[in-house]
Amino acid sequence: MFFIRLLSGAVLLGAAVLLCFFGNIWLLLITGLLSLIGNYELLRVFRMEKNPLGIVVYLTTIGYYALLHFGWQDWSIAIILPLMLLALLTIYVIRYPKDTIDSVTKALFSFLYVSVLLSFIYQTRCINQGQWLVWLIIIGSWGSDTCAYCVGMLIGKHHLSELSPKKTIEGCIGGVLGAGIIAYIFAFFFPLQDAYTVIRHPHLVFPVVAVVCALVSQVGDLAASAIKRNYEVKDYGTVIPGHGGVLDRFDSVIFVAPFVYYLLFLAAFIL
Repeated sequence: MFFIRLLSGAVLLGAAVLLCFFGNIWLLLITGLLSLIGNYELLRVFRMEKNPLGIVVYLTTIGYYALLHFGWQDWSIAIILPLMLLALLTIYVIRYPKDTIDSVTKALFSFLYVSVLLSFIYQTRCINQGQWLVWLIIIGSWGSDTCAYCVGMLIGKHHLSELSPKKTIEGCIGGVLGAGIIAYIFAFFFPLQDAYTVIRHPHLVFPVVAVVCALVSQVGDLAASAIKRNYEVKDYGTVIPGHGGVLDRFDSVIFVAPFVYYLLFLAAFIL
């Protein structure tokens, strides 16, 4: 099992490297596909994966990513969310009492939690020097997870949360510090001479962003675990050998991606 997990993790990382480097339509398509699979996994936990409300989630996800493709990032949510809510409420009224307002809330949550938050991977890649800046998402999520795992295995003694018995406070601290160190080293490779540079002090900005995102990553991981505990499921899926489903592997990325996007804009504005 460990070898399968290691091998699939290496393949996943390699694919992420290629997609983040080339970006454009391929990153959009893969992120959209991951969002569709992630929504299916979450809706299956809610027992809504074949419900008409779930179908609205899938169609809305496709429409949302189509708007991103055509450069409507600033208006995509404002356009798609009211239409989605109207569709959900219409189906709710037609199917009442088979569906409840709780089902509508779950469908809306699934779209926002999976589709919208994951889309910030693509949106970060689209900004100036995004081919470099998008790596902060990987450092803040998978990088911190790896450091936390290694430190927790070596010196971890104090449990962090009952939601995840294997997580320790020592591992959490190691993940935060490790992400900060990796980001600081990464800053040496950042091309400051680029005419389109938006980050002028990467050795300050990158470690701060990575540390914040490493903390956020822990919350994302535990939040995903909390949902599974509420519904008494072990994994969201089996699509990634040794890791489970998309949400099992991207639970921290989902939280980290929007933080990287907005923190970079904040840093570009302030510094």
